[in-house]
Amino acid sequence: MTASNQQNLVRRSPVVVVMGHIDHGKSTLLDYIRKANIVAGEAGGITQHVGAYEASYVSTDGAKHDLTFLDTPGHAAFCSIRERGALAADIAILVVSAEDGVKPQTVEAMKEIKAANIPFIVAINKIDKPNADIDKTKTSLGEHEIYVEGWGGDTPCVPISALKGTGVPELLDMINLVAELADLKADLSAPAKGLIIESEKDTRKGISATLLVKEGTLKVGDFVLAGSAWAPARYIEDFTGKKVASSAASKPAVIVGWSEIPACGTAFRIVSSKKEAEKSAEESRSSAKAAAPRAVAAALPTKAADKLKPGEVGEPQTAIVPIVIKADAIGSLDGVKHELSKIKHDKVELKIVSEGIGEINENDVKMLQSDPTIMVVGFNSVPDKKSASLIERSPIALNVKSFTIIYELTEYVREALLAKVPKEYVEQIIGRAKIMAVFSKDRDKQVIGGKVQEGTLETGAAVRIVRREAVIGQGTIRELQQQKKRVQEVREGFEFGTMIEAKAEIAAGDKIEAVRVVEKA
Repeated sequence: MTASNQQNLVRRSPVVVVMGHIDHGKSTLLDYIRKANIVAGEAGGITQHVGAYEASYVSTDGAKHDLTFLDTPGHAAFCSIRERGALAADIAILVVSAEDGVKPQTVEAMKEIKAANIPFIVAINKIDKPNADIDKTKTSLGEHEIYVEGWGGDTPCVPISALKGTGVPELLDMINLVAELADLKADLSAPAKGLIIESEKDTRKGISATLLVKEGTLKVGDFVLAGSAWAPARYIEDFTGKKVASSAASKPAVIVGWSEIPACGTAFRIVSSKKEAEKSAEESRSSAKAAAPRAVAAALPTKAADKLKPGEVGEPQTAIVPIVIKADAIGSLDGVKHELSKIKHDKVELKIVSEGIGEINENDVKMLQSDPTIMVVGFNSVPDKKSASLIERSPIALNVKSFTIIYELTEYVREALLAKVPKEYVEQIIGRAKIMAVFSKDRDKQVIGGKVQEGTLETGAAVRIVRREAVIGQGTIRELQQQKKRVQEVREGFEFGTMIEAKAEIAAGDKIEAVRVVEKA
């Protein structure tokens, strides 16, 4: 960095990511800090996207400080979103419930914080609850190699009640202290750089993306490039939806009008013109296409791609259940795909034939009409007016379903998958008997006598005829008698007379095995 650049550096506000297990109070904490109710808008109390929010607070010394918060989901399905949040942030807050202690997503969040190599603060939440135990929670943290101050480590730890606000001022002061130690600075005169936090498609506005500016300043009129996607910054919205002239380092910004949906987590930069943006986007697209075949070949197990026999790759060994997934945002789509990837069965496989963001549209429904075996699921995505009309007027029932809670979507798909599992049938031996005498034979019908050695013989049951441990034929029990009375079954230990229809000739000393065909569990 040149001396000129060094002179332009000014302190920037920290970007803070809030992470932790589902229902441990991350959104409640942000709600209290922002004094705006966003929890009620989250279905099932689960944050479904990465939200970027700005907040200001006055510290105990009377100074005003700006903070940018990233809210990430706790649900396991959204692990990729949490990872993006950790990479985009300067400081992490690991929220742990004083009632529950460390949980699975707490551990996952901690791994992502360590991978991002950023300082973090532990916020022990829900201290107002009757079952809260701060010391037990600290012990639980230590058992998972998270050592807080006073308990064998140097990680700051602040007990709070996000619901009542207890300890939140102290937590904000701690964030400010950690930020000062990190010495966060940026050159606001430089062109903007940062990360794509989230992207979505609106039928009226087009493709929009939330950007987190990490360096420089984003201004109206800039051309923004993110991988193979680009957009002119005709206008910029802040996190409240208000139009602004610029967005400096550490601030979130929304830009509408992208050439395609930018991938979340992609770095963005400013280019000088539309022509340069289009050229760079095309180069990025070409590089991605060239890399795809190499990536597929590298992923093939044990055999080189050029040594595979014809038809060896791509031939499904299981039944295929095709599915179309639509979601309201890229982060949601990632979460749904991650969760659906856990649904596995050795006889049936889910195959994503189409995916996208936005409403369920006419093309999705027409695809379903051409192949009614396809199922269409929407996550925070419903059919638009035209497709809703097509579904309603369809002469056959179309499998289109929308959800607002991810685990309800997952359960629906799992049940639909299991319903398509091909039924298997096996022969179950229900009884064995030894033949003691042959009384008569008329063509295929043979009247014999014997004794049941094991299980039960039943009228109508199929039988295998066994001679010296080898099956010599098959037949059917047409009639059973016990003590000269006709019966439906004869149990173990009893003698019987029977008429068996079989082509193989039965002899005294043979054995018969009665079998029943049942569905395999």
